[in-house]
Amino acid sequence: MSIAGQSLLRSIIGALLIGVPISAGAEDLPQGFSGKGQAGYVMSRGNSETDAANAKVDLFLLTPEWKHAFTLEGLYGRSAQVTSAERWDLRLQSDYTITTKLFSFGALAYQDDRFSGFQYQASASGGLGYKFFDSDTTKLSAQAGVGYRVLRPEILVKDADSGAVISRTPLERESEAVGTAGVDFMHQFNSSTKLTNKLIVESGSSNTSIKNDLALEVKMSKKLALAAGYSVLHNTKPADDVKRTDTITTLNVVYAFPTPQ
Repeated sequence: MSIAGQSLLRSIIGALLIGVPISAGAEDLPQGFSGKGQAGYVMSRGNSETDAANAKVDLFLLTPEWKHAFTLEGLYGRSAQVTSAERWDLRLQSDYTITTKLFSFGALAYQDDRFSGFQYQASASGGLGYKFFDSDTTKLSAQAGVGYRVLRPEILVKDADSGAVISRTPLERESEAVGTAGVDFMHQFNSSTKLTNKLIVESGSSNTSIKNDLALEVKMSKKLALAAGYSVLHNTKPADDVKRTDTITTLNVVYAFPTPQ
């Protein structure tokens, strides 16, 4: 696990222990508007100085023919006055039902990660998806398509002692056609416990980006749940001296809106 991930995990556990309000999680998607959100923050001062926060909001709009899903994620980590993590992820996807199993999709995505070796990556894509399982207890779907991506690599120079980034040199912006694929899985073990995993891949000549989010959620009430998550972000061609893989481990409280009946 990366230093940022370790710092974030310690911080979020601390936030839970001291009772910092966090937020959100919904179990099923009703017709109409729904959503969930989760976040954690802690500030430690004294023998060590640490600030860490992670947040995620999911919004859904469901009709008989359409499913619109919007996700916004943020991550921040700072230890010993050195920022070690800073990332924003945004994704909007609309699915149109063709048959009970087959659907088409269109998606927009944007990522700003200050430590990935890319100043930003933005893409638009579309394609087809298929639902292999769609029961109350198990859902599994896969999608594949094509799109267009714009990205801008950057060279990071870090201080040898503290690890702090002391300079950033943006390189030329690159644009390209990409292939995209994804897998979305959910299994409900019982009325209170479920496992989810979401994989998104975008591949082009400049870079292949792979993001996988695994989460185990345990309900405490209709509104609240505990969620443990493990996220992996991999870039195949970052700038020199930047690691290809980042991992983040989180432990959050989740809050659903509107309240499931």
